[in-house]
Amino acid sequence: MQGTFLGLPEVDEGADVSILSVPYELTTSYGQGTQEGPEATIRASTQVELYDPLLPEDLPCGFTLHTAQPWDGEGGSLQAQLKGITEYVSRYQSTFPIILGGEHGMLPAIMEAVSHQVDLSELTLVQIDAHADLRDELEGESHSHACAARRSLDLGVGKILQIGIRAFSREEAMFSAEDSRVDAWLARDILNPCGGEENWLSWLKTLNEIEGAVWLSLDLDGLDTAYVPTTGTPVPGGLAYWQVVETIEAIAVAPNAHWLGADVNEIVPDPNNHVTEFTAAMLTTKIAAAHLARKLEDQT
Repeated sequence: MQGTFLGLPEVDEGADVSILSVPYELTTSYGQGTQEGPEATIRASTQVELYDPLLPEDLPCGFTLHTAQPWDGEGGSLQAQLKGITEYVSRYQSTFPIILGGEHGMLPAIMEAVSHQVDLSELTLVQIDAHADLRDELEGESHSHACAARRSLDLGVGKILQIGIRAFSREEAMFSAEDSRVDAWLARDILNPCGGEENWLSWLKTLNEIEGAVWLSLDLDGLDTAYVPTTGTPVPGGLAYWQVVETIEAIAVAPNAHWLGADVNEIVPDPNNHVTEFTAAMLTTKIAAAHLARKLEDQT
């Protein structure tokens, strides 16, 4: 029996934030287990503190959170499953959805759902990731997790801002350099002792200047492996936990941005080491708190 996120009382209608679970795993190419990630994250969240310095009271701070029943996983093919994810996410667009995954291959299905709400050409997709996910195909599959950002662009996403990238192919490097819709802040440039601070400030400035609809896609392997030791494709040299927190907070306070929601993906739990799912639970909590803090500010 699935519990509730943060162990908070459940509400059925009128939620301000909805926690969705998409245990999707069909195209993983290395480590397995992302289908167990959402449930493990919700379980870990019951140990997360409800205090956040952005809020005047403990979570839910006068708001309501709904922990939805998981996506049912039905569908006899990859395309059928992606369509099912789109239909599942579409049910919660009147709230602020935070979608727990599951492999990153679910991103285009999420973008398809978002397209029912806004014109994707006017959407900024903020992608925290170790991988560019800009391949046209991987091992013959065009809807692989390694193609998630490329397929999102095909759907019409107008801008992708990437940070933490450090594992990518020549094809992806060329595509990113040549396509004006993609701007990437590589992990090496952000974390380099010589010039890294300047690049980091450039990232925060860019987030502050976002206009219109924005979606955050947080692939946990964007963080360094110390924080996510059991994600599906761990890559050394990643972002620090506090850099991801600062990115989340920067999106929330961008004056001309309209934050629609987020997904937190590539969560692979380990029964003997709970760091990955606890990191996911804490960052999901931060996303919810940052969004609610902005909502409180807009109400005053």
